[in-house]
Formats: sequence, structure tokens, C-alpha cells
Amino acid sequence: MIKLSEWMSWTKEEIRRRGLVSTGFHLPYNPDLKERSRELRKNMTDAEKKIWFGYLKLLQVNVVRQKPIDHFIVDFYIPDYKLIIEIDGKIHNTRERKECDIFKENMLKVYGLSVLRITNDVIIYDFDNAVKLIKDRIGLIG
Repeated sequence: MIKLSEWMSWTKEEIRRRGLVSTGFHLPYNPDLKERSRELRKNMTDAEKKIWFGYLKLLQVNVVRQKPIDHFIVDFYIPDYKLIIEIDGKIHNTRERKECDIFKENMLKVYGLSVLRITNDVIIYDFDNAVKLIKDRIGLIG
């Protein structure tokens, strides 16, 4: 596991060796994921649409949809809070997917990011609670 202090000391060559791109201003990402992230933005799931149009798009801070970070694409990224919001469907209930999610979260923690996972069902059937989970994480009141 890479530690945050190690990542911060990576040279441009080390970042390139991992197949990533970074100017030093933004988080390293795999440029091969850019087209896929565009497709995902155009084809959001019902739960992603609901949380995006019903709450995240209205926030007074920058929220990025389908953001490539490292070798992953995250559902939503709020840079001001270093927060990633992942919307999980039923596929995330499998053992294999849970292991992948744990690995992904650990890699994202290397960059000083935190991950909030919300299930599709919570967003679709208990929207107010989904919003509360996000507000609680970023410290918004009301």
C-alpha cells in the first residue's frame, strides 16, 4: 500500500510509469479513462441522476461527475472537501466487487480522499436521508 507521503514525493517519471498523467495541479489519472468517463456522464443511472439533479448540482461548490482518479472513475468528486461519493447498485453486494471497492477506497485514501458510499435504494426510496448523509460528511447544516 502506498502512503500519502510517498505519493506526494512521486516524480513525474514515477507517475508516468504507473500510466498516469498529472501536472502537479490535479490528481493523477489514467488518460485512457477520459472517454469512458464522458460516456458515463451521458448515461447516468436513475440514482445518479436523482442525486445529481436533486442535490449535488445545486451545491455552491464544484462537484465533478464521473471523475478519473488514478486508474479509477469515481461517481462524484467534491474537491473542496476531498470527498468522493460512490453510488452503489446491487452489483456491489458480491464478494468480488466488495474486494474491488475496498482496494479502490484504499488507493483513493492515498491521495487524502475520503469515500462516502450510498446505495441506489437509499437515493431512490429515502432521498432525504441520502442528502443528510452527504451534508453530514461535508459539515453542512440544514
